[in-house]
Amino acid sequence: QLLESGGGSVQAGGSLRLSCPAAGYLCMAWFREAPGKEREGVGTVDVHGTTTYADSVKGRFTISRDNAMNTLSLQMNNLKPEDTAMYYCAAGRPRVSDYVSFCDFAVEFTNWGQGAQVTVTS
Repeated sequence: QLLESGGGSVQAGGSLRLSCPAAGYLCMAWFREAPGKEREGVGTVDVHGTTTYADSVKGRFTISRDNAMNTLSLQMNNLKPEDTAMYYCAAGRPRVSDYVSFCDFAVEFTNWGQGAQVTVTS
């Protein structure tokens, strides 16, 4: 079961941290969905800690996983009003292409959390 924790409301420039259980999942990701917009990927992380990020959050957000604590985290710094959205934790198996394994937004994520609201005010 995936259940996000953290989130809340913060002024622009502030920071928030989201967490999600990560036990046994090979590929995990954070997605977000703002009102009236399609769900978009924020970042992914594989079991080795290799990450990918959406261009819109690079340099501001950090995904990490603690395999000993079975926890996935999303540290969000320098938040902007456009970061306001419902944030979802997701898990799936890496996709394979030409015998290479990828953990990215093209993965079919089969497990989803219920979401955590992040609101950034200007």
